[in-house]
Amino acid sequence: MSSEEPRITLYTAGTPNGQKISCTLEELGLKYKVHKLDISKNEQKEEWFLKINPNGRIPAIVDKSTGNPILLFEGTAIQLYLCATYDPEHKISFPYNSAEYWDGLAWLTWMQSGIGPMQGQANHFYRYAPTKIDYAVNRYQTETRRLYGVLDARLAEQEKAGKGLWVVGDKYSIVDLCCFSWVNWAEWAGVETKPFAALQRWLEVIQQRPAIQKGVDVPDKFEMKEAMKTKEGEEEYAKYHSNWVMQGMKEDRDKHK
Repeated sequence: MSSEEPRITLYTAGTPNGQKISCTLEELGLKYKVHKLDISKNEQKEEWFLKINPNGRIPAIVDKSTGNPILLFEGTAIQLYLCATYDPEHKISFPYNSAEYWDGLAWLTWMQSGIGPMQGQANHFYRYAPTKIDYAVNRYQTETRRLYGVLDARLAEQEKAGKGLWVVGDKYSIVDLCCFSWVNWAEWAGVETKPFAALQRWLEVIQQRPAIQKGVDVPDKFEMKEAMKTKEGEEEYAKYHSNWVMQGMKEDRDKHK
């Protein structure tokens, strides 16, 4: 790689959505700068960042590699851009307009509209909500398990067809990485992965990839799984994250009354 200053800046925090992009950058072997957004201080809602992402969420990137800077937000859009721009050999992507490309786009959209929001709500009601609402916890955990079942069946089908344990085509791609970013946080939503045999094997294989091990530690060391090993660690981790989640909700509520 060149020793010149990285032209890509990643704006992120230690969440599934943030890790999805840092892992993609690592898989592509790209140099990038990291700007950690302090969500506990609602930095993602500051005016300077809203010019990059009007939705006030992470992740986002700014790429100054060519001409006018490219500003992008939303994980799938960022992944597709990075692969279209920096993966000409299709190491983790598929050629545009191929059957695998469109199949992959369907599964990326499925993840973004399914596992991400459903598991995110399971996280909220299981870990953060000040009032325990059993209906909400059961609703979102059940839907997350259903979606895991869909993914598990797909992986088993692919494996049986001799395509390997991958969501699309016969290789590891951004589709696997996109889904992995949330499944890797399953226990935080109170959901077990072990009942899903193919999914569990797929998860463990991806966890061993060097780029993944490096990417999940951006911008900070990924400590959730270690914290979950003790009741005290689990409670402390939940308390810290609950504080900024609830503060963010309060500020949004006050602003949008």
